[in-house]
Amino acid sequence: MKDVQGFHHVAIQAKDVERVTAFYRDLLGFPELKRHLREDGTLRSIWVGVPGGAFLAIEAVDGTPEVVPFRHSAPGLLMVVFRIPREARGGVVETLARAGVPLEHETRWTLYVRDPEGNRVGLSHHPDD
Repeated sequence: MKDVQGFHHVAIQAKDVERVTAFYRDLLGFPELKRHLREDGTLRSIWVGVPGGAFLAIEAVDGTPEVVPFRHSAPGLLMVVFRIPREARGGVVETLARAGVPLEHETRWTLYVRDPEGNRVGLSHHPDD
């Protein structure tokens, strides 16, 4: 199909939508676009903009996050990876450290961390060495 033009949005579920949103908004710098409320006025989701025109929808759920090892054999979405400039890598590592976000793993191109509910997040400059 030739009509698919790229990512529109990715949705993740979170028990603490505000805390997870703060990670993407305040730490990664994604602007908050919109808050969606249920009919009873409770928070249903928060959307944050992702550079390039897509967005991340953080959807409220009641369940407890399941923490799984960084590498595992279960099928399904493994992680969301965002592009960073190669020359920004050192500053990104420092910013993560100051925020208390540990590196789970790193390669010569990609830094791997987790958001507050354990979702795997990559920050990559692949293939730029």
